[in-house]
Amino acid sequence: MSALRVALPRSPSPRVLKAAGLLRRGLAEFGARGNPGCAITLALSPGTGTEGFAIEAVQGGVRIAGGDDRGLLYGVGKFLRHARRDGDQLVGTGWTGQSVPAKPVRGMYFASHFHNVYHDAPLEVVIRYVEDLALWGCNALSVWFDMHHYQGIDDPAAQAMVARLRAILQAAEAVGMRPGLTTLANEGFASTPEGLKADWTAGHDGYFRAPGGHYHCEVCPRKPGGLELVLQTRRQVLEAFRGIDLGFIWLWPYDQGGCTCSACTPWGVNGFLYTCEALIPLLATHFPNAQTVLSTWYFDHFVQGEWDGLTQHLASAPMAGIDYLMIDDFGGFPEYPLRQGVPGGLPVVGFPEISMQGNGPWGGFGANPRPRHWGEYWRQVGGLLQGSFPYSEGIYEDVNKVLILQFEWAPDRSAADILREYAAGYFGASAAGPVATVMEQLEEDGALHTGYGPGGPTFQAGALDMAPGCLAELDRVAATLPAAVLASWRWRLLWLRAAITTELRRSGKAMSERLDAYFGELSTIYHAERAEPSVCPPSRRAWRRLVGDTAPR
Repeated sequence: MSALRVALPRSPSPRVLKAAGLLRRGLAEFGARGNPGCAITLALSPGTGTEGFAIEAVQGGVRIAGGDDRGLLYGVGKFLRHARRDGDQLVGTGWTGQSVPAKPVRGMYFASHFHNVYHDAPLEVVIRYVEDLALWGCNALSVWFDMHHYQGIDDPAAQAMVARLRAILQAAEAVGMRPGLTTLANEGFASTPEGLKADWTAGHDGYFRAPGGHYHCEVCPRKPGGLELVLQTRRQVLEAFRGIDLGFIWLWPYDQGGCTCSACTPWGVNGFLYTCEALIPLLATHFPNAQTVLSTWYFDHFVQGEWDGLTQHLASAPMAGIDYLMIDDFGGFPEYPLRQGVPGGLPVVGFPEISMQGNGPWGGFGANPRPRHWGEYWRQVGGLLQGSFPYSEGIYEDVNKVLILQFEWAPDRSAADILREYAAGYFGASAAGPVATVMEQLEEDGALHTGYGPGGPTFQAGALDMAPGCLAELDRVAATLPAAVLASWRWRLLWLRAAITTELRRSGKAMSERLDAYFGELSTIYHAERAEPSVCPPSRRAWRRLVGDTAPR
């Protein structure tokens, strides 16, 4: 193969070198040989705009210029998705122009728990995925060191997780993402003394883990010694991430967080804010460059009046050190800030839940494209947001991540256009239109859920009217695609979604040998050998492991 000719700026930074490396890797995977008549020039041009890029066809090749080193990387991503070839030779680009992102925060949150792909996949798999997201313009990545799993920071399992999360965040830094750390305001280690544990009352126990929503090691900050314990253990966690240049630290109220003792309730505008006000100086001391994000997740779910209370609190006593409010909810974006305004007038980032809705187990049926849903979400709330951190439980919602990242880059862009670019970039230009249509149609088949019965998996789904046509179209397109594309995990997840839903329709939503094989392939793609039920594809082997040796063989 002829070597790809890439010209770099003088004295290139590590990120420029990374961009060049991703360019070479991407073109090699695209199957494009070097072409003496088509060189690639990478340049920095500050006039292009912050994090923006310009791509132009020039004599002898293509020039990609970034407004900064991040912008150059994003320009490389755009070029790779639109690269043109003649046979196996690179001949140019199908997209030229200049582009600058509209939103400053284009983040992602990796939930590294339940033995999902972020938790258990080889690090090189996760790091490669971080790099893929950067090529779509992702400029921030947050992770959570979930304390309840461990007896303390010196627990060997805790140290192993710290090392894993540090490696993921360092990979994010290498591609220009600002690393972030998610924290619950009053979370505690499993060793929280009984006398310092938070109190729970009926109706306030969350939804996180049946029959209760909490792990019952959260700390009451109002009990004598409680706040001191929160500060002590949080200091340990922050010190464990020393050396990572954190750009964001979150303070979170609910899931398992919270306390309903008389001194803390209503938690969202009492104990939570009391704890946050004590934590903010600690965060600033350890990570002075980090911006603090105050979450409002699940406000007014367990206690009414939290939104009003937060508005009143911030009007009478503004909280120093809060840079963003994080506003979103599992059932849809809260109505309060849309109708009443944002408490304190603070900048807002979203937390769109791209993983759980519409499928259970999460990712258990393959890809879950939801272009219509996320297009409607963006039209409703995009004008309010400075960006977001979509909540991700795995790689099966890859296209949903891309939809939101691209809405944040170009707010007026249509979901259909983004789907076509996604399909062209990963499957080839000839696949763009048909595959984009399939992704739109798969959403129309509605929710998919698996039962947890002792006799094996049972399924609930809609009519699945679109599935057979989607599978037939993907098979038609597959006949024109290279073997490397057909073996890629993105193609397999999309094809498996169509194949699984088609088989569910054929089998009357009953388990079959074919379904079992499909679910087994998903488990391999997700590295789900130890996955918990919420993220485990429902093969018979998986359910025997999870519920005992009662499922049929």
